[in-house]
Amino acid sequence: MKFCSECGQTVASEVPDGDNRQRFLCKSCGTIHYQNPLMVVGCVPEHDDKILLCRRSIEPRYGFWTLPAGFMELGESLAQAAARETREEALAEVELGPLFSLVDVVHAGQVHAFFAATLPTGEFGAGQETLETQLFAPADIPWDDLAFASVRIALERYLENRQSGNWQLQLSAAPRMPLR
Repeated sequence: MKFCSECGQTVASEVPDGDNRQRFLCKSCGTIHYQNPLMVVGCVPEHDDKILLCRRSIEPRYGFWTLPAGFMELGESLAQAAARETREEALAEVELGPLFSLVDVVHAGQVHAFFAATLPTGEFGAGQETLETQLFAPADIPWDDLAFASVRIALERYLENRQSGNWQLQLSAAPRMPLR
């Protein structure tokens, strides 16, 4: 950050009085610009015992498979964001179940939240950020071609929870490196 979004003057990186870490601080108007983690929200849509995945048409990880998920917008709930992202990426309407996975992606400054979901009509397609969508039986999930560690974590948790019936929310940390 170079300029203050409040007054347009240059900012400096320093520890403000009463704080304990570097922040962007405007010397002109005194605004402290906090940078906090972003929320990525999605779901694991299931239809006829198969899971819907999307092949990415954007970077990062172009061409790799992912769950429908994306950045939460101001003014929406976690559930609204998950449903909207599924509409945008997979052209699908879902019925959300429990929030079952939170993944800290510290190196990217993000937290990824995933809901269980059903795809009641079985209708889906490819949105603008998606090359193709496909339903996969659990045994056929393209594990080696998943876009992100958080997606792998969510899918593994989902399959474990589906088998055990225990949908207790679990917190995980994603490794720093991509899958391959």
